[in-house]
Amino acid sequence: MPFSDLPERLREVRDRIDAAIGRGGHRQAVTIVAVTKTHGPDAVQAAIDAGLHDVGENRVQEALPKMDAIQAPVRWHLIGHLQRNKARALPRFDLLHSLDSARLADAVNEVGLQEGRPVEALVQVNVVGEETKGGFERAEWAAEAERLRGMSGIRVRGVMTMAPLDADERTLRTVFAGARDARDILRGAGHDATELSMGMSNDYELAVEEGATLVRLGTILFGARSA
Repeated sequence: MPFSDLPERLREVRDRIDAAIGRGGHRQAVTIVAVTKTHGPDAVQAAIDAGLHDVGENRVQEALPKMDAIQAPVRWHLIGHLQRNKARALPRFDLLHSLDSARLADAVNEVGLQEGRPVEALVQVNVVGEETKGGFERAEWAAEAERLRGMSGIRVRGVMTMAPLDADERTLRTVFAGARDARDILRGAGHDATELSMGMSNDYELAVEEGATLVRLGTILFGARSA
């Protein structure tokens, strides 16, 4: 049976999350987003059977066939970079994590206006200015928060960030605390920004300590990916 050890893995992850919430003191609820990229629909079904109903995909073209194959109710999260020419697929998703540029925001806003309902989105921030990652840098946060207020096709729900690979604890905490700062700026600009999407299989416990409300977990739940 594929992913037969998922329930046991999930129990351990949930125990670790509970402990991290206690250490961090933010007292937030944490949702696990099961990242099934490079796995087939059987991984999504295994997640559902284990009690997970939030599923994350990096690419639109990989997500859509899985959506068509799964009949159970699932909240679909688009967590990877979105090309503007694929924004028309956003109505199939419940939450976009990677609103990472002003140009993409313009395209997403158009989709929301055309659909007659706003696209639920998180603003991706690049806290330490990594050249290899997208997202708004600190100097842009306040201005973009104000600009997004004028976009009725987008509902800003919070912030997403990614820490550098192999970062030490100090850097991780700097990144995650920076995401909290960005969320505060969004709130100050009038957005109903409650979510912090941060933390993956290698750093989710620290992310939860720093206030994460959404953690994006793949390898720790499903094992090594095939690609």
